[in-house]
Amino acid sequence: MKAGVALNPATPVSTLSCVAGQLDLILIMSVNPGFGGQKFIPYSVEKIRQAKELLQKAGNTEAVIEVDGGINAKTVQLVKDAGATFLVAGSAVFGAADRKTAIASLR
Repeated sequence: MKAGVALNPATPVSTLSCVAGQLDLILIMSVNPGFGGQKFIPYSVEKIRQAKELLQKAGNTEAVIEVDGGINAKTVQLVKDAGATFLVAGSAVFGAADRKTAIASLR
């Protein structure tokens, strides 16, 4: 069994300081949960950096940082550069005329 946590946009990364060493996954929500097609919240990039730093300080080199919300061709590189290792893209894939090409462009 693996353990992960999800952080809504308003939840600070620091709330995970006491469990960072035990986590297998941190999910950063880069939109407010509820419905698809929302715009990416720019502050999420800083939260990804903070999560990566927190995991490093805890000596946790195995945990995945996942980002969900507003992921598209314009935001994908921002979150990758910040330290995300797993991305969830809904509207960018399902709203595309060619889903295979859309997925390839996000990789």
